[in-house]
Amino acid sequence: MPTSDAATGQRARSHATRPPDARLTTPAIDVRGLRFHYPDGHEALRGIDLQVEAGERVALLGANGAGKTTLALHLNGINVPDEGSVRIGDLLVEESTFAEVRRRVGLVFQDPDDQLFMPTVGEDVAFGPANLGLRGADLDARVAEALAAVDASQLADRTPHHLSGGERRRAALATVLAMRPDVLVLDEPTSGLDPAGHRELVEVLRSLPMTQVVITHDLPFALELCERAVIIGEGRVAADRSTATALADGQLLARHRLALPYGFDPGHVAPPETA
Repeated sequence: MPTSDAATGQRARSHATRPPDARLTTPAIDVRGLRFHYPDGHEALRGIDLQVEAGERVALLGANGAGKTTLALHLNGINVPDEGSVRIGDLLVEESTFAEVRRRVGLVFQDPDDQLFMPTVGEDVAFGPANLGLRGADLDARVAEALAAVDASQLADRTPHHLSGGERRRAALATVLAMRPDVLVLDEPTSGLDPAGHRELVEVLRSLPMTQVVITHDLPFALELCERAVIIGEGRVAADRSTATALADGQLLARHRLALPYGFDPGHVAPPETA
């Protein structure tokens, strides 16, 4: 990116991804005694307690079916607890607050195509703010801001299905950033990315100062990005440690069907940068 574009992108990051709202004091996410059953009777969450501080990046780890995505969907009211509570800053997640909760909590799905459905990337990024009533120059500025924050300004007029996997991932992230969320929840964000796309995504996410909850099976990615890892097992919090400590515990990983790549040494990875 040329120097002038880099400067523009940096200004956009500081605006579009401003530090968490003053309403998000401590903690940014507060989950207490969360229990949830699916309609078939399966108890997916069995008393989850989880607090995440404003500005933290936390990896949610665990086997398939452990309850990670089920938990994440409670953070913006897609799932509703059977018991317990979820708060985003000062706001209790309940039917009367869903609209504001869904503005504060941006969910980036595992498949970017679930979020990219308009003829161009720019129109996709504009979709959410336009539904909030933004129009004209204000809407154009919001779109430009969000795309610059993920170094994707050049994608505005591109057709989403012509993009590479990494470009689609950044475009999907821009659609969420355009809503100016306080919390980002990302579900398997490295799925399908090549090494270059992986590196670009780490750099983008490290540049964003808001609270981030990252669901991933990509343990090196978790170590690069998140200082803290929470392992979910059978609907409960099985471990809550620094990511480096968690990944150094081979028995813990094995119990939860997690594994590092062959030959990978977590001690040789630089600790994640704090926003």
